[in-house]
Amino acid sequence: MTQAAEPTGSLNVALEHTARLLEQDPRLALEQAAEILKVAPNHPVATLLTGVAHRLLGDTESSVTILAALTDAQHRWAQAFFELGMALADADRLSEAVEALRRAVELKPDLPNALRTLGDFLSASGDSAGADQAYAAHIKVSTRDPRLLAPAAALYENRIPEAEALLRAHLIQFPTDVPALRMLAEVAARLGQNRDAAILLERCLELSPSFHAARQNYAIILSRQNKPAEALQHLEQLLKIEPRNPSYRNLKAVVLARIGDYQESIEIYSKLLATHSGNAKVWMSYGHALGTAGREADSIAAYRKSIELSPNLGEAYWSLANLKTFRFTQAETDAMQRQLARADLDETDRLHFDFALGKALEDAREFQSSFEHYAAGNEIRRRQLAYQPGQASALVQRSKSLYTPAFFAARQGFGSPAPDPIFILGMPRAGSTLIEQILSSHSRVEGTMELPNLLKIAKSLGDKKAQSDDSRYPAVLLQMQAEEFHRLGEQYLTETRIHRRLGRPLFIDKMPNNCLHVGLIQLLLPNAKIIDARRHPLACGFSVFKQHFARGQSFSYSLSDIGTYYRDYVELMAHIDAVLPGRVHRVIYERMVDDTEAEVRRLLDYCALPFEASCLRFYENDRAVRTASAQQVRQPIFRGGVDHWRHVEPWLDPLKAALGPVLERYPDVPELVFSNRNMRLKQ
Repeated sequence: MTQAAEPTGSLNVALEHTARLLEQDPRLALEQAAEILKVAPNHPVATLLTGVAHRLLGDTESSVTILAALTDAQHRWAQAFFELGMALADADRLSEAVEALRRAVELKPDLPNALRTLGDFLSASGDSAGADQAYAAHIKVSTRDPRLLAPAAALYENRIPEAEALLRAHLIQFPTDVPALRMLAEVAARLGQNRDAAILLERCLELSPSFHAARQNYAIILSRQNKPAEALQHLEQLLKIEPRNPSYRNLKAVVLARIGDYQESIEIYSKLLATHSGNAKVWMSYGHALGTAGREADSIAAYRKSIELSPNLGEAYWSLANLKTFRFTQAETDAMQRQLARADLDETDRLHFDFALGKALEDAREFQSSFEHYAAGNEIRRRQLAYQPGQASALVQRSKSLYTPAFFAARQGFGSPAPDPIFILGMPRAGSTLIEQILSSHSRVEGTMELPNLLKIAKSLGDKKAQSDDSRYPAVLLQMQAEEFHRLGEQYLTETRIHRRLGRPLFIDKMPNNCLHVGLIQLLLPNAKIIDARRHPLACGFSVFKQHFARGQSFSYSLSDIGTYYRDYVELMAHIDAVLPGRVHRVIYERMVDDTEAEVRRLLDYCALPFEASCLRFYENDRAVRTASAQQVRQPIFRGGVDHWRHVEPWLDPLKAALGPVLERYPDVPELVFSNRNMRLKQ
């Protein structure tokens, strides 16, 4: 027999009933299928249902045996190969599962579930190009409406503007067309418009709650929007249906790591890699989680496995470099040099190799060559970004104009009265992780990570639809009422609660970029503590320049941009000191290194915390640390890094020029006077 025969009459009714039972009670479905097979031995549909029921009941061995025999007999039945692929995947036989799914798609190219699942499995096995092709084909073939064939083809071929225009025109006529909504959400996601994508996917799920592909897309978008709790809720729903789906499991591990649940994240990665060991990027993510949890040796082994699988994966080499305490072997340095000599190396891999090789050569004290590689990596990344340094400068000017003593006096008592947050802010690489590690060693304080929540609130207040639009922030604060400030303060506390796992009364938000939003902190959370971590401009600037950040910090890829941003930040903080004297506690990194106990006592006094000796033994704290300084703060303070920048001083002139008197007067601050956005500095 070459193809399944169509059941008729009462047999047809019995088979349809059995198929419905699969979703509700697979055990009853199995019993029903057995009864059918007594009447019609070897019936292909009943046999298929039997195999599926065994899989759903966890008996993967029986399921594989039954379905493999069925595909031998029904060697042109796509659905049988699809179900065999699902059973093989549950049996952790991924390569065989992929082959079965490929056969299903070959027999029936318009089988949507087979294409989506094939995409999931190819992604798990490290074939990202094949996965992308399968996902795109899934979107195309899952569209049954002939009116959607043209936009589906445009999306499949990455003709995004055309796809968007066709879909918007279609949805004007048919606003509840779920496949069209999901396709338009895909367009928005590819354009980086995550908020629009989320709204469209919410509507999809409102109209069709069982649309699993849309739910998966929604979980991804929620994760990108830094909404981990919501993303996890949708992932749990998906995992109830497909508990072994590798894409769902991988995304759950990513989200758990984002909220600081590294142990469960590590456990998921470990189990996933036991059966999907060929994915270099999953090994790399596993290494990230292990490193953050303090398991440095295991982290290094995971990164090296990633490199073994994909020698051209520059990010894996940079991940090793980013451990800071790691030292490359000569063989690894030579391997990076060989990769950079390739003409066909991907640009993103190239910049990662440049940053990693910069670290390797710096450790070898080849400072000029090291700096050249840092500069090359920065140049590539700067080209990729649409950073406009004038935007931060303009925000500083708007903030200075708005934030006067009278402005804050008129809003005294606004916001949430909760004293819970301790904001550590300033420039990246200025010692904020050290301060966090010291404070989180106190019994009343919990360290979290760089939380994006305040930045998200500020962005929403700015209400910019495009990069070129003028921001309404912070001027919009002038029109807001007391209850709005209170609501936003409570919103911040609610959103960040998922990161608080120890039940301690105080927690740390270590997002450095909050330095441009101190006025907003004062209005939303007037009892929060604010700590400004400050480090020598050249030491800090060079440290930022040689750091490739996972996201954000777009100012950090040019020495001139770094100097301008540092100057803007210092000016705004000086203004805050003038209008809210004593509100911000400043920690000068070099003073913390020179006289740690005195500075720690000052820090604890500001936070109204009693002295605890554990704060001086911060390096014994085994908490997870998710920054570039993770390994360094697990060691006692050493002075070696304070003047390290002097090795590269000959190449720092653009940074010096942008800093001006801010450099000359450090740690004091020159008087800064702005007029029409042109800065004049007075000594």
